[in-house]
Amino acid sequence: MKKDLVSIADLTRDDIHHLFARSKQLKAEIASKGRLGILNGRVMTLVFEKPSLRTRVTFETGMVQLGGAAIYLAPTDIGLGTRETVPDVAQNLSRWVHVIVARTFAHETVRGLAEHASIPVVNALCNLEHPCQALADFLTILESRGKLEGATLAWVGDGNNVCHSLMLGSALLGVNLKVITPAGYEPKAQFVQQAAKLAKESGARVEYFCDPKPGVKDAEFVYTDVWASMGDETQAAERKKVFARYQVNADLMKCAAKGAKFMHCLPAHRGDEVTAEVIDGPNSIVLDEAENRLHIQRAVVAELVEQNLKE
Repeated sequence: MKKDLVSIADLTRDDIHHLFARSKQLKAEIASKGRLGILNGRVMTLVFEKPSLRTRVTFETGMVQLGGAAIYLAPTDIGLGTRETVPDVAQNLSRWVHVIVARTFAHETVRGLAEHASIPVVNALCNLEHPCQALADFLTILESRGKLEGATLAWVGDGNNVCHSLMLGSALLGVNLKVITPAGYEPKAQFVQQAAKLAKESGARVEYFCDPKPGVKDAEFVYTDVWASMGDETQAAERKKVFARYQVNADLMKCAAKGAKFMHCLPAHRGDEVTAEVIDGPNSIVLDEAENRLHIQRAVVAELVEQNLKE
């Protein structure tokens, strides 16, 4: 693995499957022993510009379970890019702690931290990617289906950061992905091009649609997210009009494969991008995804910190 996890494309297919195996191993060991000592004396710093439930709790819990400690730094604690420059933050933290987990607005901020830090940096969400969420999603699909290669996943909604990471991850892992977005809300061209290149190597199909019902046809997994991501709140009213026909409801799920599972990265707005009937129904695996954030991130941190300490 590379020193940092900034993009899911920083990983190879073998890296990802190794992380899945490590997450399974650590999950079993922690279930048996409660807490491991493999990262005793090691410290994680969480540098967050955005609020969080799943990301903060899962990273902190995972580090404690590995024997280490975690320090949370809220936006006002640092003033990232204003009170302190990104290089200064990265270089100072590198003298004190062993891994930086960054949840930022700009992708350039995470990239800058990784460039200037001598310790691993993990992208815990930025405006362009959410690699840890995508890894948890693919782990969930693997557990549900038994095999990733050849699976069909449909993304319905905004071509946002989660969509970008799913595109790259699907192309790496041989998962067929159908991206269904309104005109003008498609994923960014750089990710379309990168996914196409990766898909040629894996044999995956990454396809793009505007019409939800034909788009979800044959999908074994149907995935959506909020219509206005953090930073897009001022567009919420307009987006609600544009995305209304992209709601994942019982009628849309009937167009997918029989028994299709529903996925969402959470938090969810019931009645907007998904109905309560679907997200709270028997085919919803959203809580499995949320739990798997803990398991896969714990593996990512263990691998990166151990690797960095050996070098």
